Amino acid sequence: MARVLLLCLSFGCSAAHGRTCMSAQFKKPGDYILGGLFPFGMNTMNLSERLEPSVIVCERLYASGLIWALGMKFAIDQINNSTSLLPGIKLGYEIYDTCLEPVVVIQPSLLFLTGKGSTGIRVLCSYTDYQTRVTAVIGPYVSDLALITAKLFGFFLIPQVSYGASSEKLSQEEYYPSFFRTVPSDKSQSKALVELLDKFEWNWIAAIGSENEYGREGLGTFSGLATAQGICIAYEALIPADPSVPQDHQELEKIIKYINETQVNVIVLFSVDRPVQALLEQWISHGFSQKVWIATEAWVMSDIVTSIPNIQTIGTVIGFTIKGGIVPGFQDYVTDLFASVQQESFCRASWEASRDADTAVLGPQCRQCDNVSLHDVAHLLENQQTYAVYVAVYSVAHTLHRALGCTAEGCPKATVKSWQLLDIMKTLQFTLDNQLFRMDTFHSTNQGYDVMFWSWQKNSLQYVPVGDYQESLSINTSQIWFHTLDKEKPVSTCFRRCEPGQIKRVKGFHLCCYDCIDCKENTYQSTKGTASAVPVTRRHELPAAGSLQPRQTACEAAPSLTAPPHCWFAEDLFCTDCPEHQWSPIRSTKCYDRSERYLFWDEPLVVGLLVLMLFAMVLTCLTAVLFLKNLNTPLVQASGGARSLFALLCLLLICLSLCLHIGKPTAVSCMMQQPLYTLCLTACFSTFLVKSLEIVLLTEFTSCPKSSLLWVTQKRAWLIVAAVCLVESMLCFWYIYSVPAIPVSNYKLLPSQVLIRCNIQSWFAFIMIHGYTGGLAFICFLCTFMVQTPAKKYNIARGITFTMLSYFVTWIAFVATYSTVKQTQQPAAQIFGQLLFVLGLLASYYLPKCYILLFKPGWNTAAYFHYTKEGTHEKDSR
Repeated sequence: MARVLLLCLSFGCSAAHGRTCMSAQFKKPGDYILGGLFPFGMNTMNLSERLEPSVIVCERLYASGLIWALGMKFAIDQINNSTSLLPGIKLGYEIYDTCLEPVVVIQPSLLFLTGKGSTGIRVLCSYTDYQTRVTAVIGPYVSDLALITAKLFGFFLIPQVSYGASSEKLSQEEYYPSFFRTVPSDKSQSKALVELLDKFEWNWIAAIGSENEYGREGLGTFSGLATAQGICIAYEALIPADPSVPQDHQELEKIIKYINETQVNVIVLFSVDRPVQALLEQWISHGFSQKVWIATEAWVMSDIVTSIPNIQTIGTVIGFTIKGGIVPGFQDYVTDLFASVQQESFCRASWEASRDADTAVLGPQCRQCDNVSLHDVAHLLENQQTYAVYVAVYSVAHTLHRALGCTAEGCPKATVKSWQLLDIMKTLQFTLDNQLFRMDTFHSTNQGYDVMFWSWQKNSLQYVPVGDYQESLSINTSQIWFHTLDKEKPVSTCFRRCEPGQIKRVKGFHLCCYDCIDCKENTYQSTKGTASAVPVTRRHELPAAGSLQPRQTACEAAPSLTAPPHCWFAEDLFCTDCPEHQWSPIRSTKCYDRSERYLFWDEPLVVGLLVLMLFAMVLTCLTAVLFLKNLNTPLVQASGGARSLFALLCLLLICLSLCLHIGKPTAVSCMMQQPLYTLCLTACFSTFLVKSLEIVLLTEFTSCPKSSLLWVTQKRAWLIVAAVCLVESMLCFWYIYSVPAIPVSNYKLLPSQVLIRCNIQSWFAFIMIHGYTGGLAFICFLCTFMVQTPAKKYNIARGITFTMLSYFVTWIAFVATYSTVKQTQQPAAQIFGQLLFVLGLLASYYLPKCYILLFKPGWNTAAYFHYTKEGTHEKDSR
């Protein structure tokens, strides 16, 4: 209530007295002088028309800058009255206007660099002993100016503490060794902005910046972080520096038009307040729909923006302010000061105290301040930016306190060079208002941000804190009432977030709009960072003011929070093929090792084949035992005698050789499969060949000499068997050592397994070894199929004929089956085909004879089984 009374009284006095002496309050002598750079005014002239290096006077008042300057004055006065900080030391100050213009800020900066007690800068080989006019500098506010002054002060290593410059460039100590700040960098704010968008699931936005260092660098950093987080920026632009110029005004109109055309519901404004004012005024004048506006600390609580007519119609505003608070005692201090500057006696003393000021050099520090009343700035007294100024002054004071070696009794008034403060300031840690402050490795006191929401109550704006950001975002969404009819958050998405194992398929005009496509079998979405990055060209990129041409940006190989903007990585756009020895299911994020596929001993099909094989082997063995028992009988002798036992042994070996097709193929098993089978089969057929030749000589070539029969009926017949086997052995030897079958792995046939099978290297060699056996079978068939057996004689030829027919039929069936079944089943088909032939041979040739031996022994006579050329019986050789 007292403050309101003082406000009214102050306003009354101001109206009565007119001009004040506020402009005389920004210079004060002291033991150590602090320089101040504050934006009291704003430039209203076109600097391009400047023809001579005259003084630039900014007539337009920037009220916030005035309050910040008073914050520095208040802090120094408070320190001078302190008994614990710099006791016995009086700090002085010289505060100058920057006009927010690089051209203007250079002049006071050069003044700060002049020698103590002079207005000139000496040119020396070494400035180690050079005593500058000021011990440290507070300011400037914006990054554009700080980047200029930091170079100047960095050469002399004068500590410079900014209360608002947030450019990430200023964190580079090698370029700006003496620069410090009491605000977070743009990178911290950009992270906070991205987390806010992610919290509300907004991934389709527009991002607009101001045409200055703050906007360009801040927007670039934000775009990179947003893109890395999967947030799509439909449109980016920079607000022209001076919208009052016709050309810049046209560009501003284009920006507003493009924002509206993108139909985004969320717009991030990374800008200082004046460009935001120009943009929002145009937005309101066009009557565009309401949006969600995400504000940075530079304008979220700016009176320049909040005073725009009908500003409440733009929609919802959520933004960040630097954590700090209200400077304790500052409001009363300013109220008392405004009351004092209206008093003639106070003003007379102030003018007398500043009579020795360098007015000839720079003139009055703030001419327009003399026309300001407390009523004009009362609404700015709680501006949290003032707290950053307050902390900046105290950081210098604490540094000086340690440099002087102050004690509770007092401080020695020793000469302190500015550069001597740097090492202390880099590791500075102090407490202010029960809050701990320390300089980090980037020379910043990063206290974090508060999240502010614009709440309109009966056309009255209130700033409602709804959360904060330190290392992560914490926000109470229930306190935010959006502009939508249901007061719920609006949707601003062009896509749904892809699930793991999905890639992005661009659709439509904007690259940010895409469908999510599942990765197919044997492909996967690789983890970010394992694939190279793919730069993406967008239709609307970040243009310089006056240009809306698209540009292409480069991407780093690994995604991170520092990745450049507008990049998608290869793993986002393409599925990666699995290595040959691995596989993956649909929508996979990794590959798995393939399991091996071949005929396993325990699988049902193989078990069935093994049972069938065992049956064939038992049948063969029983037949051999029965033939051995009746070896000297006419039936066995007529069937070949001992050669029949040899043929049965070969059949047994054929059955055993089929085991080479089961289990994991190896070089030895693959090499021996075909030769062992064909060699045994050839040996078996060689016995039939001898019998077939005997039959054809007895029946078709009755006139041939009797000595010819000795080669097929006596022991000489074994020579034919040996000769036939020798030829096949030579073919097999050639096959094994020249073009053997080898195990190969087929990774393409099965989705999740690798098929290991024996591969025939030379089909010519394969045909040769099997063709030789087939030729024997064909000769046997030709020798027996037309033979006429005498009446009441057993037809030995018919058994051989049907055996050879079964062989041919089995081969035809095998080839047809082998070519149609899956490759995984081909070894089983081969086993089954060969077993079928063995059983066919037993059934067509041996089983009828076993039937006679077991059930018709009366038929086992010489008369029934043996015959000569003349029809007389002849005993075969054993």
